[in-house]
Amino acid sequence: MKEDRHFVTALARGLDVLSCFRSGEKTLGNQELAERTKLPKSTISRLTYTLTKLGYLDYDDHIGKYRLGTASLALGSAMLSKLDIRQYARPYMQELADFSRATVSLGMRDRLSMIYIENCRSEAALTLRLDVGARIPIAQTAMGRAYLAETTPVERNDILERVRELDEVKWPSIRDGVTRSLEEYATLGCCTSFGDWQDDVNAIAVAFRPANGGAILSINCGGPAFNLSPDFLLGEVKPRLLSLVASLQRG
Repeated sequence: MKEDRHFVTALARGLDVLSCFRSGEKTLGNQELAERTKLPKSTISRLTYTLTKLGYLDYDDHIGKYRLGTASLALGSAMLSKLDIRQYARPYMQELADFSRATVSLGMRDRLSMIYIENCRSEAALTLRLDVGARIPIAQTAMGRAYLAETTPVERNDILERVRELDEVKWPSIRDGVTRSLEEYATLGCCTSFGDWQDDVNAIAVAFRPANGGAILSINCGGPAFNLSPDFLLGEVKPRLLSLVASLQRG
């Protein structure tokens, strides 16, 4: 890779450390952070020390691990507050969640993941327990595949090349799933993931560009496979999901 003189490696590594914290995980230790970032533990120790000093991490002396600090939370809250579409989308999403007795989520890309920025679930007990901030893989989920279908070929190829580098063994099946999803998007108007991400989870998704020209967003409807059959998702949920997206695009 050609060296980029404008790229600040230390900053990138610090941000990589912060991105290791996933929804549902309150604390991580230096060893876990080293494994996830593929950086030496000595480097991680210096990074976590610095991030703690700046308030982006808090250190728990009792368990010897870190949690996100108030500075990190402030950044996330500031970003979410700028996404007006969340407030606009919420009633439409809740209506679809209640109809499907499932979970409807709005997400945006962060590297090789999709991050939930809004989430609505029905009152039915059998729904996915994923909240705002949750990360899901971009190439194996309906939400991520819809994003890949909507983005430019250049960006899509760059993302998929990094997915391939991350897992050469699973790459053939991942590639086939993405290829199938791109064809689905052209013929069905949505992407599917029927047991591809998790064996017992079915979902469909559509991606779109907001009317204000912001980043591509993706919206899905998913849940336990025994409660959401492919026929129901494609026959009953898809028309409503497409209508929802059309409303969001109009703003």
